[in-house]
Amino acid sequence: MDLKDTVAIVTGGNGGLGQRICRGLAAAGSRISVVYAQSREEAADVASELTAGGATAESMQCDVTDPEQVEALVSAVLETFGRIDILINDAAYNKWIPFDDLDAMTYEEWSHIIDVNLTGPMLCTKAVAPAMKRQGAGRIVNISSVAGLAPSGSSIPYAVSKAGLIHLTRCMAVGLAPDILVNCIAPGYLEGTRATANLDPAASRAVERIIDAIHQGGTKIVMTTHDLGQARRLADEVLFIHGGRLTERAAAAQFFKQPENPAADAFMRGELTW
Repeated sequence: MDLKDTVAIVTGGNGGLGQRICRGLAAAGSRISVVYAQSREEAADVASELTAGGATAESMQCDVTDPEQVEALVSAVLETFGRIDILINDAAYNKWIPFDDLDAMTYEEWSHIIDVNLTGPMLCTKAVAPAMKRQGAGRIVNISSVAGLAPSGSSIPYAVSKAGLIHLTRCMAVGLAPDILVNCIAPGYLEGTRATANLDPAASRAVERIIDAIHQGGTKIVMTTHDLGQARRLADEVLFIHGGRLTERAAAAQFFKQPENPAADAFMRGELTW
């Protein structure tokens, strides 16, 4: 797909992964709406960086959980750029809440995580769909998580929200076909992102140790076609979604069959998961 002169909205464009997605799209020729909720300076810096590199970019504020703000964002993008070709639903929120600490999983935390991670992408998808349909084409990519594929991740509501986003992707793909294509990416542990920084430090260290052990053992864990833990490489998957993939769990399962593996027992007991 030729991205030259296309217009892309990247929610959470100020974040660790979002910045990399913005850079990748800009390098491919897209004009970028760098969307932020609160971090105005970060988003402005990303837009300035892209502009300095010869791209066209604007930072735009939007709370993706507010229908009126989402509609206002879409109107602003159309007024500024004239069209909308791509939507990347990357805005997300997580908080470390152990699965067995149900008291800490308050209604407020549950609602906020579900609103940002699931309702937000739904609202943004609905808002851009009319413009994309008028143009006869559009591309939407949702950023989910491997936590949506198995009971893992930073909290129960986070895992549920990402599982919901995966199924929302399927449903929207049916509802918006054939003109608008909707896809989903489910990353694992990513270095240099706010979501990873919000994890329990002990859990992060455990994942980092197992990554090191696997790489030292000569087995490469991959997310789709790229290395686990590297957000900059995952951004390439947003630009070109590959047909085949090898999940971290599948690769890890192969590695853990090797004898004398220090991480195998912990993984098999469920103490180390993706």
